[in-house]
Amino acid sequence: MIKVIDFIHTNRDRYLSELKQFLAIPSISALPDHAPDVLRCAEWAAAEMSRIGLQSVRLEKTPGHPIVYGEWLGAPGAPTILFYGHYDVQPVDPLELWESPPFEATIRDGEIFARGSADDKGQVFMHFKAIEAHLKQQGTLPVNIKVVIEGEEEVGSVNLDNFVKANHELLKADVVVISDSAMFDRGVPSICYSLRGLVYFQIDLRGTKSDLHSGIFGGAVANPNFVLAQMLSQMKDKSGRVKITGFYDDVRELSQEERDAWKKLPFNEKQYKKELGAPKLHGETGYTTLERVWGRPTFEVNGIQGGFTGEGAKTVIPAVAMAKVSMRLVPNQDPDKIAQLFEAYVQEIAPPTVEVKVTRMHGGKPWLTEYNNPFVQAAGRAIEQGFGKPPVFCREGGSIPVVQTFQDELQVPAVLFGVGLPD
Repeated sequence: MIKVIDFIHTNRDRYLSELKQFLAIPSISALPDHAPDVLRCAEWAAAEMSRIGLQSVRLEKTPGHPIVYGEWLGAPGAPTILFYGHYDVQPVDPLELWESPPFEATIRDGEIFARGSADDKGQVFMHFKAIEAHLKQQGTLPVNIKVVIEGEEEVGSVNLDNFVKANHELLKADVVVISDSAMFDRGVPSICYSLRGLVYFQIDLRGTKSDLHSGIFGGAVANPNFVLAQMLSQMKDKSGRVKITGFYDDVRELSQEERDAWKKLPFNEKQYKKELGAPKLHGETGYTTLERVWGRPTFEVNGIQGGFTGEGAKTVIPAVAMAKVSMRLVPNQDPDKIAQLFEAYVQEIAPPTVEVKVTRMHGGKPWLTEYNNPFVQAAGRAIEQGFGKPPVFCREGGSIPVVQTFQDELQVPAVLFGVGLPD
């Protein structure tokens, strides 16, 4: 490894320059106007994969954004790793809250700030550079590797499932390795063994055919904004428990072993609250903060829109109101079942004074693996060599929809270890 590590140190400045190029591409998959940028980013990733020595590199077309595939299979008899990551990023609004432009990578206090620097371009890039260093210095890798980089993770991996299902032989491997999660904390490396799933909806309410004057018509019709607020308030009770009928039926409860292990983690709740800028933490009664964000399902309102929101005053009863909501799911909860329960509950609580439309936007299954499998343990040994300390084992509150698909379709375990920081 000495020659490999020396190569990495020698090329550090070049790495930073290349990473900045990668981060500069505004590959926002959720916004149609950025489709050309997403394609350009896929092409950049493919060119980089070819340059570092991966073979059979190509863009796989999908009904949406392309998947980039490459491989190196020159280690007969050795295990095959399937590495997964994504090159798309989240939208950047509101821009005025950024201290530096989101697509101009800026280094402050030894840290690089840009959209995608941790999620997930920076972590994908880390694997590219590890592959490059081995191939340039040794001419070989100790394992076989297949690389799949997608451009739709931030919108629910809407086409990746079909790609995986249609390409069992191409993607055949012994383990899936993913770096799209965070270290537990600065200087505390970690391996993630569970992810929450997701169901995302848009709720649209219509009260009248057009906006109305609140003086002339106020008191004659229902106000969609007010009705929407009333409906959303019925989603959770004061203890933070979701009120959707049947929502908790399949929840896999946390084991006492897990709860005891998490209490030993170096988690400072006061510091956590301070970093978030929250006056007080809040969540489901009876669970610690880590238990709530790692092992319990949630219901969240992601956005609300309706009526007049500009400067000044306009006395209007809006014709329509809209909310975007999401539910994070835990192991054993099925996104399709939860979606149906939610749709039924919305119809149950919706008054007859408005028309209601519910649109399911995307979702993903929760994932859980046993962390005593040999690949997780091998990753733990590697992390200990790199960081000088063993990793902690933790869950992650976020979602990576394809992890469970890989496990179901390819029948292989997954190893998640990220090196980004939660902040």
